[in-house]
This record gives sequence, C-alpha cells and structure tokens, in this order.
Amino acid sequence: MAAIASLQIKTPTQSTPLPKTFKTHFRLQSISYKHNPTRNLTRKPTRISCGLIEPDGGKVVNLVVPEFERDLKKREAMDLLKIKVSRIDLEWIHVLSEGWASPLTGFMRESEFLQTLHFNSLWLGDGSVVNMSVPIVLDIDDAQKERISGSGSTSVALIDGSDNPVAILNNIEIYKHNKEERIARTWGTTAPGLPYAEEAITGAGDWLIGGDLEVIQPIKYHDGLDHYRLSPSELREEFEKRNADAVFAFQLRNPVHNGHALLMTDTRRRLLQMGYKNPVLLLHPLGGFTKADDVPLSWRMKQHQKVLEDGVLDPENTVVSIFPSPMHYAGPTEVQWHAKARINAGANFYIVGRDPAGMGHPVEKRDLYNADHGKKVLSMAPGLERLNILPFKVAAYDRTQQKMEFFDPSRAQDFLFISGTKMRTLAKNRENPPDGFMCPGGWEVLVEYYDSLAANEAGRVPEPIPA
Repeated sequence: MAAIASLQIKTPTQSTPLPKTFKTHFRLQSISYKHNPTRNLTRKPTRISCGLIEPDGGKVVNLVVPEFERDLKKREAMDLLKIKVSRIDLEWIHVLSEGWASPLTGFMRESEFLQTLHFNSLWLGDGSVVNMSVPIVLDIDDAQKERISGSGSTSVALIDGSDNPVAILNNIEIYKHNKEERIARTWGTTAPGLPYAEEAITGAGDWLIGGDLEVIQPIKYHDGLDHYRLSPSELREEFEKRNADAVFAFQLRNPVHNGHALLMTDTRRRLLQMGYKNPVLLLHPLGGFTKADDVPLSWRMKQHQKVLEDGVLDPENTVVSIFPSPMHYAGPTEVQWHAKARINAGANFYIVGRDPAGMGHPVEKRDLYNADHGKKVLSMAPGLERLNILPFKVAAYDRTQQKMEFFDPSRAQDFLFISGTKMRTLAKNRENPPDGFMCPGGWEVLVEYYDSLAANEAGRVPEPIPA
C-alpha cells in the first residue's frame, strides 16, 4: 500500500426510508441514497462518552451452545443428515458464531441473501437497517439438495474435514445459487482469477442452504494463535477494562511498517485533541482466507508482535487481535463488511486508506477499483451512520527526515513511495529498506519468512499480484 493517512472524520447523516414497496418477514423497504456534501466536513463527535458503541441489532449474537448442552447436541448432530464444510465455510461459521455479523443468526436465507446482494444492507423487523455487504452463505450440490429435501427434515448437521460435528443448522431453507449474479454484484466483474470466487464460488454447488446455527463448541484452529482470536464480546470486555472512551480500528493483511504506525499514532493524537481521554487502537489483522502471495497469518502476527516490542506502537493503548473473516478482495463492497464487523466489536472509529480491500485486476494491468471509492462509499453506506470514518491522507518515506511522514506536495522530490510489491521484493532479495521505513525487528521477520520459502524450494514464491 503506497498511501497512508492523517485523520479526517466524516460523520454521515441518516438516510430516510421511503414507504414500503413489498413485504417479507424482514419488512423490506425501498430507500434512496443521495450524496450529502455535508458528510465531507470534518466534525467533532456530538458527545464524548465512556460507553462503547451499540452493536448492530442491539446485542452481540452468540451462537455457541452452552457447555452443559454440548454432548447432547453432538449426539443430536450424529442422527441428522450431514454436510461437510470447507475451511472457508468453517471460517464463516466462526464469524457467525461470535456475532461479527450480528444480528445474523446463521447462514443467510434467500431474503437476506437478496438484500445483501442488491442493497448491501438488511432491514430488521422493527424497521431499522444494518449494513451487510457480502453474502454469508453455505452451498450444497444437487445430490445433497435432493437428499435433504426428500428427508423432510428441517435441520442438518455440519461436519468438518475429519467428520467431527461442528454445528446444527435449523429451520433450513434451500434456494438457487446464481453464482454469476453473486460474483458480478459482489466484485463488479465476472473476470476469471478473482481469488475468493475461484476458491469458494466457481466450483461450488448450485444451491444455497440457510438457517439458524447452533455451534457445538467455540471454533479453534490449534495453530498457536487462538489466544489472539478475541470475539466481539471479549474485545468489548477488554476495552471496558482499559476504560476506553473511543476505539479506533485498523484492519490490515500486510506487515506493519512505520507509515501505518504514523497513521495510528497520529489518529490517537487527534482523538485526544478532540476531548477523548483514552482512545484505544484495535490493530485487527484479517485471519481468514487470503490470496496465495499474501504473507501468511502466523508470520504477520510474529511481525506485529515485534512492532509492539520495538515500541513503534504502545502496548498500553493497543489491542492486537485476529479478525476471523475470509478475504474477498471486493473493494468498496467488502470494506463495508470490514467496517460493520468492527462496530459489533465496539469500535466507533474506522480507519480507511487507499483502495481498501482492493487488488489488481486479474486480467488487465490496472487496479480493479478506483482507489478513492472505498472511503467515499463508507461515508454514504446504509447502516454505517453511527461509525466515524477516518480516511487517509498520503504519507511516504521522507528522505530528508529519514522516516515516514505525511506527504508534502510542495517538496514532492523529497518523498519516496514504497509499495507493498516493492516491500516484498526487497525482503525476498534480502535487501534493506531505507532506515525508518520499518522497525528492524519487524523487517527481520519479513526477511525470515521469504528465506523460509526460498529454503523450501519445492514451494516457489508466487508472483505477487499488485494490491
């Protein structure tokens, strides 16, 4: 990522729903969204409060079965028709079970799926709207559909790759999986080579099955990182324990360099100037599916830990946790999901940069999305009105200061832009970046990762996809 940022707060105004045009059990309504120029003004929040932002739907959903019921539910699952879930399916079960997608209570039924695809939001029974921009669905094939429909059962068991029961899906609904429409509406293209689509949609079944989840036990990966995977409820407890009166979230899927740190520390400084007493940073790397050339989660977490150890970020006002969602690389559509999920974890400020959740076009030599559209969409997105969006200004390496600084166009010749691709190339070639670009400990971890790939020549390093 070539651009980092300083703080500009954009607080959207409430969109006004028009009269209902049709009915489902979600009370769907038509709604008009008009760009409001006042949203581009920098505003001070209307109140300074120690209370955390309310989650979507009023409470954080918890779909994990109480411990005393787990043996019973395991036995119940063994007597049901079974669907084997993939790794990505398991990541979505994790997301749903902990309430990241609150108020969803399971894989989407058709009405929720259609609202997500067409409106990027869900209308609830009380007429309120929450953001929901990416479908969270479970696919099945023709044979599974016939077997389930023929059984007359309203519940199925979900099992993992080792045939262990993971969850029970109740009050099920089966509906057609129009994969082309799903891909087109989520990514804005059906070009081949979209990483998530290739992994999870193109070869998926032609049917979707939705329903209410009962997750038999908390999802664990036993990879040495489970202690970083704090649920929204656990994060809220941590923020309250730290007496946070503001929580600002920063998502990333790359190693942290000093430009990121500049942004995060400057954001906290600005929040303090605005009157907050103890703003806390949620450093929240994405932990689900990522494309092949991204640095793996275990190495990223090791690098993030070095950033804290080297004092680049202050552990006293930083919480490092893993966000369990898979990555779509769906740009302005997906960044709404990233922001919405952080509301449920207690964040009332969300930092957004250049081309958030974007990637290079899989066929043509250009970016897939306009680099500015992500932050613009967030400022207008339905259901995100309560969230303060913090867009970036550009930062780069200042050769005169030998450190990352916010870009000054009056002396543009003094600045060097180091993209993510350039950073990966330097690390793979064991070349050092300019002093002050990344803390030494963090850079050593990155070099060690690429050394480990080179040493294991059986797995060559994939050519990076521009991000």
